[in-house]
Amino acid sequence: MAEIEIGRGKSGRRAYGFDDIAIVPSRRTRDPEDVDVSWEIDAFKFELPLLASAMDGVVSPQTAIEIGKLGGLGVLNLEGLWTRYEDPEPFFAEIANLPADKATQRMQEIYAEPIKETLVTERIREMKRAGIVTAASLTPQRTEQYAKATLAGELDILVIQGTVAPAEPVSKNAEPLNLKKFIREFELPVIVGGTASYQAALHLMRTGAVGILVGVGPGNACTTRGVLGLGVPQATAIADAAGARMRHLDETGVYVQVIADGGMSKGGDVAKAIACGADAVMIGSPLASAYEAPGKGYHWGMATFHPTLPRGARVKVSQRGSLKEILVGPAHENDGRLNLFGALRTSMATTGYETIKEFQKAEVMVAPALQTEGKALQQAQGVGMGH
Repeated sequence: MAEIEIGRGKSGRRAYGFDDIAIVPSRRTRDPEDVDVSWEIDAFKFELPLLASAMDGVVSPQTAIEIGKLGGLGVLNLEGLWTRYEDPEPFFAEIANLPADKATQRMQEIYAEPIKETLVTERIREMKRAGIVTAASLTPQRTEQYAKATLAGELDILVIQGTVAPAEPVSKNAEPLNLKKFIREFELPVIVGGTASYQAALHLMRTGAVGILVGVGPGNACTTRGVLGLGVPQATAIADAAGARMRHLDETGVYVQVIADGGMSKGGDVAKAIACGADAVMIGSPLASAYEAPGKGYHWGMATFHPTLPRGARVKVSQRGSLKEILVGPAHENDGRLNLFGALRTSMATTGYETIKEFQKAEVMVAPALQTEGKALQQAQGVGMGH
């Protein structure tokens, strides 16, 4: 791709987000009932290509169970309130009622409580007893410390997740996690992330991970792009990672799942993520708006409470519907925020694709007028897509 000159000493590629592109209708359509949106990773199959973000306002053991029963995979944050407190509910209520100017500082204090290894194991067992596939997240810095506790709880899939998860971390002060060695020796399948470039994605795939999370800073609650200046718009990041996946498949014969992580608030965003090459999506804020979500209408990222450099915000998402309504409908609003996977199914049917793998081949185009063309009345009245 041609680079654009930023100045005499620097040039760069143009990158695109979901709002910049459109999926192009093809020559055929398909009955939505014939469309298969199921997803497989390692030995596990899911009816929905969905991971629920490992954020405290989104996933509790109970919501992970409900998401599992609906066909997705909830990822519990093993460094969150559920593993710091026996009963975290009073803290969720307090966080939901904090004034905006006090939220970050008070959350830093709440999250200063040490993680309890026994709770790491117990929360996993709580999900396991419900008969669902269990997944949970640790940061690279704490992975080795709590790895045994995850095994004791009989976890199914471990997610190693940081703002950026490098395949080759370097430190003069501490021994960083050697991802390749850890994954090779660990007993469970591992998903790692985040990443946002072709080379970084390729190197993460070479660690032996079964899936990689693609996204640096696109989430509604994330402030990484402002605090650190890092990030790549999601459409480009996913397409680059999909290119890395094909190179890795050619080199090794091993297919690594590409999971779009963040930046998706509507059904059309989910469809565009798949069309750009994702195998599945990880979403947070849409699920934080569920009646069952532990955040009580609020959402915050994993780094919101960092003790020295917070990179997230507590944002109000309000409560829109049940988990079932948000994921598979029926929708009672017209803005695309409910029945996300019904929208994916209909988008695939309308463009004639039967499976996720086929839909990855859909034609897309750069379409800067997509959000505004013919929508003057919606925008003026604050309804539909113009709300």
